[in-house]
Amino acid sequence: MSYKVYYEDTDCLGIVYYANYLKFLERGRSEFLAAHGTTAADWNREGYLLVVHSMHITYRRAASLGEMLEVVSSFTLKSRFRGTFHQRIERAGERIVEAGVDVVCLDVDQKLISFPAALQELGQPRSIR
Repeated sequence: MSYKVYYEDTDCLGIVYYANYLKFLERGRSEFLAAHGTTAADWNREGYLLVVHSMHITYRRAASLGEMLEVVSSFTLKSRFRGTFHQRIERAGERIVEAGVDVVCLDVDQKLISFPAALQELGQPRSIR
Protein backbone atom coordinates (compact mmCIF):
# COMPACT_ATOMS: atom_id res chain seq x y z
CA MET A 1 0.00 0.00 0.00
CA SER A 2 1.20 3.48 -0.83
CA TYR A 3 0.46 6.53 1.29
CA LYS A 4 1.35 10.16 0.88
CA VAL A 5 2.35 12.02 4.03
CA TYR A 6 -0.10 14.88 4.60
CA TYR A 7 0.14 17.84 6.93
CA GLU A 8 -2.25 16.14 9.37
CA ASP A 9 0.28 13.29 9.74
CA THR A 10 3.11 15.54 10.89
CA ASP A 11 4.25 17.49 13.92
CA CYS A 12 5.23 21.17 13.92
CA LEU A 13 8.54 20.31 12.21
CA GLY A 14 6.88 18.61 9.23
CA ILE A 15 8.02 15.16 10.43
CA VAL A 16 5.53 12.29 10.77
CA TYR A 17 4.38 12.14 14.39
CA TYR A 18 5.47 8.75 15.76
CA ALA A 19 1.95 7.56 16.68
CA ASN A 20 0.71 8.19 13.14
CA TYR A 21 2.89 5.35 11.85
CA LEU A 22 0.47 3.08 13.74
CA LYS A 23 -2.31 4.32 11.44
CA PHE A 24 -0.25 3.47 8.37
CA LEU A 25 0.43 0.00 9.78
CA GLU A 26 -3.27 -0.55 10.59
CA ARG A 27 -4.23 0.41 7.05
CA GLY A 28 -1.60 -2.00 5.75
CA ARG A 29 -3.08 -4.86 7.79
CA SER A 30 -6.60 -4.03 6.61
CA GLU A 31 -5.52 -3.91 2.98
CA PHE A 32 -3.54 -7.13 3.38
CA LEU A 33 -6.67 -8.95 4.56
CA ALA A 34 -8.79 -7.48 1.76
CA ALA A 35 -6.19 -8.43 -0.85
CA HIS A 36 -6.43 -12.02 0.40
CA GLY A 37 -10.18 -12.24 -0.05
CA THR A 38 -11.92 -11.11 3.13
CA THR A 39 -12.03 -7.63 4.66
CA ALA A 40 -11.82 -6.97 8.38
CA ALA A 41 -15.47 -5.85 8.24
CA ASP A 42 -16.40 -9.21 6.65
CA TRP A 43 -14.60 -11.10 9.45
CA ASN A 44 -16.42 -8.95 12.03
CA ARG A 45 -19.81 -9.74 10.46
CA GLU A 46 -18.94 -13.45 10.65
CA GLY A 47 -18.19 -13.11 14.38
CA TYR A 48 -14.39 -12.96 14.23
CA LEU A 49 -12.91 -9.86 15.82
CA LEU A 50 -9.21 -9.43 15.07
CA VAL A 51 -7.56 -7.31 17.76
CA VAL A 52 -4.01 -6.22 18.48
CA HIS A 53 -2.53 -8.09 21.43
CA SER A 54 0.95 -6.59 21.40
CA MET A 55 3.31 -4.68 19.17
CA HIS A 56 7.03 -4.19 18.77
CA ILE A 57 8.07 -1.27 16.59
CA THR A 58 11.45 0.10 15.56
CA TYR A 59 11.75 3.58 14.11
CA ARG A 60 14.83 3.81 11.85
CA ARG A 61 14.32 7.09 9.98
CA ALA A 62 11.75 9.89 9.94
CA ALA A 63 9.34 10.55 7.10
CA SER A 64 8.44 14.09 6.09
CA LEU A 65 5.55 16.05 4.68
CA GLY A 66 4.81 15.19 1.04
CA GLU A 67 6.81 11.97 0.89
CA MET A 68 5.35 8.72 -0.46
CA LEU A 69 5.48 5.70 1.85
CA GLU A 70 4.95 2.02 1.13
CA VAL A 71 3.54 -0.33 3.76
CA VAL A 72 4.57 -3.96 3.24
CA SER A 73 2.78 -6.65 5.27
CA SER A 74 2.89 -10.41 5.72
CA PHE A 75 1.20 -12.73 8.23
CA THR A 76 2.31 -15.85 10.11
CA LEU A 77 0.65 -17.95 12.78
CA LYS A 78 2.32 -18.53 16.13
CA SER A 79 -0.58 -20.77 17.16
CA ARG A 80 -4.24 -21.12 16.23
CA PHE A 81 -4.87 -18.35 18.77
CA ARG A 82 -2.14 -15.83 17.89
CA GLY A 83 -0.78 -14.51 14.64
CA THR A 84 1.85 -11.94 13.78
CA PHE A 85 1.79 -9.32 11.09
CA HIS A 86 5.35 -8.57 10.02
CA GLN A 87 5.28 -5.06 8.63
CA ARG A 88 7.61 -2.42 7.37
CA ILE A 89 7.21 1.10 6.09
CA GLU A 90 9.53 2.09 3.28
CA ARG A 91 10.42 5.31 1.52
CA ALA A 92 11.87 4.78 -1.96
CA GLY A 93 12.98 1.28 -0.93
CA GLU A 94 14.58 2.39 2.36
CA ARG A 95 13.13 0.78 5.50
CA ILE A 96 12.15 3.52 7.89
CA VAL A 97 9.88 1.58 10.29
CA GLU A 98 9.69 -2.12 11.16
CA ALA A 99 6.95 -3.68 13.29
CA GLY A 100 5.77 -7.02 14.57
CA VAL A 101 2.09 -6.86 15.46
CA ASP A 102 0.61 -9.81 17.37
CA VAL A 103 -3.12 -10.23 16.87
CA VAL A 104 -5.67 -12.54 18.44
CA CYS A 105 -9.21 -13.42 17.49
CA LEU A 106 -12.21 -12.80 19.75
CA ASP A 107 -15.85 -13.74 19.39
CA VAL A 108 -18.69 -11.23 19.76
CA ASP A 109 -18.59 -11.76 23.54
CA GLN A 110 -14.89 -10.81 23.43
CA LYS A 111 -13.72 -14.32 24.34
CA LEU A 112 -10.57 -15.75 22.80
CA ILE A 113 -11.25 -18.13 19.90
CA SER A 114 -9.23 -19.83 17.17
CA PHE A 115 -8.60 -17.96 13.95
CA PRO A 116 -10.98 -18.98 11.17
CA ALA A 117 -9.65 -21.66 8.82
CA ALA A 118 -8.95 -19.19 5.99
CA LEU A 119 -6.71 -17.07 8.24
CA GLN A 120 -5.00 -20.15 9.61
CA GLU A 121 -4.23 -21.19 6.03
CA LEU A 122 -3.01 -17.69 5.16
CA GLY A 123 -0.63 -17.74 8.14
CA GLN A 124 1.05 -21.05 7.26
CA PRO A 125 4.63 -20.94 5.95
CA ARG A 126 4.91 -21.34 2.22
CA SER A 127 7.72 -22.99 0.33
CA ILE A 128 9.12 -21.32 -2.76
CA ARG A 129 10.27 -23.46 -5.65
